[in-house]
Amino acid sequence: MAAEIQPRPQTRKPVLLSKIEGFQDVVNTAVIIPKEDGVISVSQDRTIRVWLKRDSGQYWPSVFHTMPVACSCMSFNPETRRISIGLENGTVSVSHQGGVTVVLFVLEMEWVLSTGQDKSFTWHCSENGQQLGTYQTAAWVSGLQFDVETRHAFVGDHSGQVTILKLEQDNCSLVTTFKGHTSNVTALCWDPVQRVLFSGSSDHSIIMWDIGGRKGTAFELQGHNDKVQGLCYAPHTRQLISCGSDGGIVIWNMDVTRQETPEWLDSDSCQKCEQPFFWNFKQMWDSKKIGLRQHHCRKCGQAVCGKCSSKRSTIPLMGFEFEVRVCDSCHGSITDEERAPTATFHDSKHSIIHMQYEPTRGWLLTSGTDKIIKASTCSHSIVSVLFDRD
Repeated sequence: MAAEIQPRPQTRKPVLLSKIEGFQDVVNTAVIIPKEDGVISVSQDRTIRVWLKRDSGQYWPSVFHTMPVACSCMSFNPETRRISIGLENGTVSVSHQGGVTVVLFVLEMEWVLSTGQDKSFTWHCSENGQQLGTYQTAAWVSGLQFDVETRHAFVGDHSGQVTILKLEQDNCSLVTTFKGHTSNVTALCWDPVQRVLFSGSSDHSIIMWDIGGRKGTAFELQGHNDKVQGLCYAPHTRQLISCGSDGGIVIWNMDVTRQETPEWLDSDSCQKCEQPFFWNFKQMWDSKKIGLRQHHCRKCGQAVCGKCSSKRSTIPLMGFEFEVRVCDSCHGSITDEERAPTATFHDSKHSIIHMQYEPTRGWLLTSGTDKIIKASTCSHSIVSVLFDRD
């Protein structure tokens, strides 16, 4: 039975709000200052800059500070107005042996969480800088999220797995690991209300891990043609915003009943026409037929030959917003309603490195390899990325 598709809000025409230029090097991270016309950026040129909007409508750096080495990441807490900076030499306010990859300030705990290229995850007291605990990861960490209520840290690494740790004041314990990506994890996003974790990867995919409702259930989202660089979630509209290094920004409607992608089945012959695959020497010899290449239907997971899977189709409720291979019988069973898209696509017109969403005013901030920060706004009824041509 087909899952019910919920009506989606209508999007508006994209319009760019502002561009912030004037950098000597690539901006690694930029964040919006809530309730103010301001942006904070950290860059490869070692600078921390606070950009405030002038009467002319342009953004200019009102605060400018140079660090000893290049800045690799940043965490800003609007309540305390404190900035935590990670540096290329491995320092936050304390030290890693390799470059700092992610830094996260947790106000409720007065902790600074950080990860480094030295395959370590540490947490420190933000008041005195004392190291409270550390955990050695299997690979270089590239994504980090934290749930305050349960004290669970979500750590994504270059092996493609996500590790869940339970943190105490001075120690931690391994809860579980999720393995679903075929390449390194590049971004994590945690929704504490629905208790859902989103992970993006260099394999172009996003996986939604339903940790709270259906323990460990995973749903794939396929809508990028390149590495996923950032993930943000808008809880008031139940939408996920993702960006890629190809400049694409995708807004996913998560207020639909999604389906898990099936496991790929193993077989020595096509499960539709029973023709042998090329490694099935016995059946090839017995039937005097040349073996065929194996494919898989993305809807049913069956192992099929090219002739029996000649059709393509989108399957949005399984996360496939682009056309994928399906067997001929599944292609005939997919209805037009099931092909209705659950995501909208926008072009930021620059290769995105970092993205941040500020829900108070509905602002979306992207920084790119072109050394430009773009600020966009969102409608009150839908998160709609607004861009025009330069």
